[in-house]
Amino acid sequence: MTKRIALFTTLLFTAVIVLQACKHKPYVKPEETYGGFPDEVGKIITNRCATAGCHNAASYTAAGDLRMDSWEELFNGGRHGAAVVPYSIGNSPLLFYINTDSTLGPVVKDNRMPPVDAGSALTKDEYLAIRSWIAAGAPDRNGKIPFGDNADTRQKIYLVHQGCDIAAVIDGEKKVVMRYISLTPGTAQSSPHCIRVSADGAYSYISYLNAKSIQKINTVTDKVESSVLLKDNGSSSWNILYVSPDSKELMVSNWIENGFAAWVNAQTMTQYNPIPFTLKKPHGIASNAAGDTFFITSEPYNAVYKLVPPRNGKPAFLDTISIVDGQAPDFVNTATAPQPHEIMMTPDHSKYFLTCQRSNEVRVLDAHTDKVLAIFNVAQRPQEIAMSVKQPYVFISCMESTKAGQYKGVVEVINYKTLQKVKTITGNFNQPHGVTVDDRNNTIYVFSTNVDGPAPHHPSGTGCNGKNGYYNIFNLNTLEPVNNRNYEVSVFPYSADVRFK
Repeated sequence: MTKRIALFTTLLFTAVIVLQACKHKPYVKPEETYGGFPDEVGKIITNRCATAGCHNAASYTAAGDLRMDSWEELFNGGRHGAAVVPYSIGNSPLLFYINTDSTLGPVVKDNRMPPVDAGSALTKDEYLAIRSWIAAGAPDRNGKIPFGDNADTRQKIYLVHQGCDIAAVIDGEKKVVMRYISLTPGTAQSSPHCIRVSADGAYSYISYLNAKSIQKINTVTDKVESSVLLKDNGSSSWNILYVSPDSKELMVSNWIENGFAAWVNAQTMTQYNPIPFTLKKPHGIASNAAGDTFFITSEPYNAVYKLVPPRNGKPAFLDTISIVDGQAPDFVNTATAPQPHEIMMTPDHSKYFLTCQRSNEVRVLDAHTDKVLAIFNVAQRPQEIAMSVKQPYVFISCMESTKAGQYKGVVEVINYKTLQKVKTITGNFNQPHGVTVDDRNNTIYVFSTNVDGPAPHHPSGTGCNGKNGYYNIFNLNTLEPVNNRNYEVSVFPYSADVRFK
């Protein structure tokens, strides 16, 4: 009897212990722990960053619009764009704010996170844990890498920085930078100048001012796949790239006084035999629908070249078109010349648009007769051109138009079917240059070089000289801003193109 009582007492005591344990330690699903972050990183972020009054669901609008209470929310970015860019510790601003040791990386001294009034700074070990996590791709607790799925079909915007040998990749859905690609075509800073994506969306190509290469990037992996070393005549400044409609060939302009165009097989990344014509400061490039006749601007002057490369045993051909009716092509007088900078064909290839940077005009010519159809007076220093297929709009970035305060520059919008001016888009621009249209997501991206504009929100962490630039996004249908964000990127953002047209 005594043994039975003892056994019963033991069982009862054990049951009480188990019940108490259940009461004080409720079961939590692993995927819901620490907002989906890996444990080590999640403990730091949820306890030090995503707290009351800071980056949680209730308070984030007063904390730069950046939510950090879940892994998913973090990659929506904040008011100044991406806070964390997977694999890129030099371009993840979160690291600059939580770091207090300049020997480990950039430090934002005046705006430390967590704030001074919220407690002590992160320890060195906590900072290094987050930095290592970002360097490894910033995975969730199950190993999923941000923006890593649907690589074959993901819509992306590609951007090169002329002040830094890197390219940014922007996710078309979340609109934040999802990757940075290191570009190393030369031993010194190579100044990537132009990026173009092939019509099939499979590759992007980059030309350089200070390197004699074109690099080919796989748009599934976002890695440099191959390159071609361009032959020149001892001097070169490779500028605008053109990709043929069938995605099989490239052309690039050598922007020097006695320049030329290089013609490249995009599949093998080999240069064809030199085209036997000298061109005066060739810059922008477009082609007819067949991709066998090229239109190339002669930038300081009043002319456009019409070039037919040698094909199938037929000799090359060159003609010169004046873009001013009644005036012969003039390669001497730059003081009064319109100075055509960029050129782009309309989607039906019936006409082409020219930005004339000296005369502050946009000229439209008939693609068959090469006669001027319209002239638009626009804001100062018109530069790049983007076109929508969904809406009949052409967008022109104008860099130097003044505006109240510290901003300058506008984007002009013209209807390419009716040849009527639609709108002048103003915004928080500073010397906007690159512009591109994402028809799939009904958005327009405008990239401000910000050379002499407002101070950036955070420093450049890549060691590049200069201030960060930024981009703004507009709705294609309303031509109004989609939000109030200035999405910061690295130094001197210059040329951009969208993956799937």
